[in-house]
Amino acid sequence: MITTTFKRYEKKYQIHEFQLKELMPILLAEMMPDDFTLKNNGYSIYNIYFDTENYDIIRHSLSKPYYKEKLRLRSYAIPISSDDKVFLELKKKIGGIVSKRRATMTLNEANRFISKREYPLEANAINRLVLEEIDNFLDHHVIEPKAYISYDRIAFVGKNDPEFRVTFDCNIKNRQNNLSLEEGDFGNQLLPKDGYIMEIKILGAIPVWLTHALSSLKIYSSSFSKYGNAYTEYRRQGMAKIINMPISDNTELKYYFSN
Repeated sequence: MITTTFKRYEKKYQIHEFQLKELMPILLAEMMPDDFTLKNNGYSIYNIYFDTENYDIIRHSLSKPYYKEKLRLRSYAIPISSDDKVFLELKKKIGGIVSKRRATMTLNEANRFISKREYPLEANAINRLVLEEIDNFLDHHVIEPKAYISYDRIAFVGKNDPEFRVTFDCNIKNRQNNLSLEEGDFGNQLLPKDGYIMEIKILGAIPVWLTHALSSLKIYSSSFSKYGNAYTEYRRQGMAKIINMPISDNTELKYYFSN
């Protein structure tokens, strides 16, 4: 979980628990749990996503451009100290190929870098290269924390190809307040209770055995961005509040509907 950089294709599928149970025996014939899943029966991931005041980054991403990028702060445990380890990640997607740049640092160092562009004193060469790329991203975006998203994950790797990964995420929670990792793990659910996001991560083509299994189980690729869905739900709730608001309480709407 501490890989610094990589490039790969990623395909997502929204599935139900019964499909997961039917897929698992087929999956385990060719794959095995990764070390973290094997030791702990899975693990949790906690993220803070950054965006501009007007959500320009995610709005651009949802328009399905050829090139898009996003910045997030990630941890694999709720920080209890400013010295706890976190990961500052810049994720890019160019023509379907996903690349990730990840810098490892303490929570305090991450906060100081994001707010003041202050590099950690003991950053190694690789971390510094990643931070320089993130610094360039910050030159073009005035950002602030916009969403907290967490989820539980089980992950599998190919028996003959450790770079081939399949992950299953569930219990996806999000919130738009208390936007720091140390605030704890709580928020609204993004999926039904029996829902999972399956993600295939591979350098080349999906193996034939997996393609056949997905087809037989009627599991079809679907675009699902956790941050994108959190933003869409946030906007939907905001519009619902406006629609239900008495027109007399909203001068702009009153003017609009009367003209």
